[in-house]
Amino acid sequence: MEFSATIHKSTLTMSSLIISCKSTRSTFSVTASALSEKPLRIRASTSLDFSNLSVAVKQSTPIKCNNWEWRFRDNPINIFFEEHVREGPQPCKNILMIPTISDVSTVEEWRSVAKDLIQRDGSINWRATIVDWPGLGYSDRPQLDYNADVMEKFLVDLVNSPNSPVSCSENNLVIVGGGHAATITIRAAKKGLVKPSAIVAVAPTWAGPLPIVFGRDSNMEMRYGLLRRTLRAPAVGWMMYNVLVSNENAIQSQYKSHVYADPANVTPDLIQSRYALTKRKGARYVPAAFLTGLLDPVNSRDEFLDIFAAMDGKIPVLVLSTSGSPKRSKAEMEALRGAKGIQKFVEVPGALLPQEEYPMTVADELFEFLVEIS
Repeated sequence: MEFSATIHKSTLTMSSLIISCKSTRSTFSVTASALSEKPLRIRASTSLDFSNLSVAVKQSTPIKCNNWEWRFRDNPINIFFEEHVREGPQPCKNILMIPTISDVSTVEEWRSVAKDLIQRDGSINWRATIVDWPGLGYSDRPQLDYNADVMEKFLVDLVNSPNSPVSCSENNLVIVGGGHAATITIRAAKKGLVKPSAIVAVAPTWAGPLPIVFGRDSNMEMRYGLLRRTLRAPAVGWMMYNVLVSNENAIQSQYKSHVYADPANVTPDLIQSRYALTKRKGARYVPAAFLTGLLDPVNSRDEFLDIFAAMDGKIPVLVLSTSGSPKRSKAEMEALRGAKGIQKFVEVPGALLPQEEYPMTVADELFEFLVEIS
């Protein structure tokens, strides 16, 4: 998603924060009086997971929906998931599809791809399981201190727990993820915490909206911390979140500018469904972490390339880059072209959510890759 804010470069102190909201829903500025004289206007492109839910196509194959209980620090958290499977005599193989991390992340972004994939004829019946992240989509949204390690822990437990929705997959599991989800999966695989048979990284990213623009020096980290604490605060946090993220005009603008490649594909139903996600209880906690870089799985392009290189000779990796990605995100994807550890690199139409905007194209590439590695 793209956020717009005014940040003055200088030292931030908690007491100097001034928040001004103009109009009821569209203009938002965060200013610190102790920040330097020249404001910096930012529009930070991110790999926000803007999923296409209720605009979903009519299903000819029933969707099985359920909740899985993930226990984190002795707290039970209900995790929403969908299963797409077509019964048949052929052997069944499993695909785990993980949404791109963002304030409007949802299983719906993968629904059309999963539906198409399981209906294809072949020697294998594919079973696709789409899972919402904790704190996002239709999963519980507790007030945790979300960071990349928490999200990685969730993924590892999901793949390895005997009672999880993908527990029967053993070494038979292909993991497909978009944006940060793809990079978190690769990082976990490098550590040996998950051992999928293959990984598909769709429009992979590693830097959150503010760090990709302003970097991560100590002064900026202090500012990010202040913004994060403000977004999580009981009263002012909701006010900031409602103006910055949770309004239809902002969501529509972001979809049309860079989340989708073709503005004509952005429909009122899509925007309304995404807006509804931002109104769920606890909706602002993960976005507060994502916006300020706490969910970034690595801190540099070198680290990004390094974790992918670690897959070389161990786990087949398909990277789907997109032709219409925002400039900074596109540069990181292009860095993977021809890089060590990448078995196949393909460019598809779209921007940050090709799996939702152009699901049939993504399904074609995914199916071809699955056939190649089977």
